[in-house]
Amino acid sequence: MASLRNPILRHLVRNPLSNPRTCQRRWARVQDVRFLATHNAQERILQKYKDKLESKAKQEGLNDVSELKQVYKDKIETLRKQASVPGATAPLTPPPSPPPSPSASSVSSTPLSSQGSPWPAPPPPPTSHASAASANKPPPGVKTLDSFLALDKVASLPAKEVQVLWRLRHASNPQSVHFALPSSTFAALLRSAKQHPSFVLPLPREVTAEEIPASGNTQAHTAAELHYMQFTHPHANTTTLLFTSLAEYKLRGEFASPHTTITFHSELADSHDLVLGQGLVVEGKGVTVDEARFLLMCMQKFYIVSEEGKGRGELLDMFTRGDKEFQVEKLLEEAERIV
Repeated sequence: MASLRNPILRHLVRNPLSNPRTCQRRWARVQDVRFLATHNAQERILQKYKDKLESKAKQEGLNDVSELKQVYKDKIETLRKQASVPGATAPLTPPPSPPPSPSASSVSSTPLSSQGSPWPAPPPPPTSHASAASANKPPPGVKTLDSFLALDKVASLPAKEVQVLWRLRHASNPQSVHFALPSSTFAALLRSAKQHPSFVLPLPREVTAEEIPASGNTQAHTAAELHYMQFTHPHANTTTLLFTSLAEYKLRGEFASPHTTITFHSELADSHDLVLGQGLVVEGKGVTVDEARFLLMCMQKFYIVSEEGKGRGELLDMFTRGDKEFQVEKLLEEAERIV
């Protein structure tokens, strides 16, 4: 027992160590080494850039850095996953890798710094098809043709059946105006609409007995009410035509409320030689559905100019360039020839 001659060893034999659990201090905690490594590093980084982070939070209109971290939480998590380190911010066991390809030997000899991270790459950005789809998405409030008809189903139908479906789709609404145009007719209309985005059209009105001049002429009197029309092109396959009374447009300008809204849908122009149109006439705005149809027909006569309608084409040009020679009387004369 020579080993017991050492006083320290004899003391240990006589007074064995107590159970470590019985003497554990209350403040002692079992810590994950990985947590300590990453947490301390994060704290050091936060302290180093504390002033810049607080300045950034103020620029974003936030109260403190905690709110800033919450706002950028998703971005922080994404960057953290991309910069994962085995055993620290990523699992200790990497995910199984696919079997090496024939060219793997040449790749494996490349240093890691040139290969990049050994973990799966983040998902690729949206493809050009996805970005194109988002670009073709209509703006809020604009309805394309697929809002009314299932394009994948009508694509195989002949043009006549599509027109029947189109009429049935809107037949139940008494305030609806709906029609179909050949694609060539709409192409001519669209060219003219882009050259002349706005115009005025007369709407005939009967004069009441009280409004007949005091001359005593009993001949039927008629008058005309002017309406302002404007084309817009909110989508590649959508053209919108707005009708507003000229009196309201003068009063409210661009905030005037249209009494009739017509939309042309050209999705089937190539496949079916059809451009479908639909619109609504607002009740209580002083215009009936028949009167809205007259304005639509009158617009077509002015915008699709034939050889005999050169005078209407000249009126369009004069109105667009703001010519002082534009006269309402000539406009009324041309409109009477249409009727």
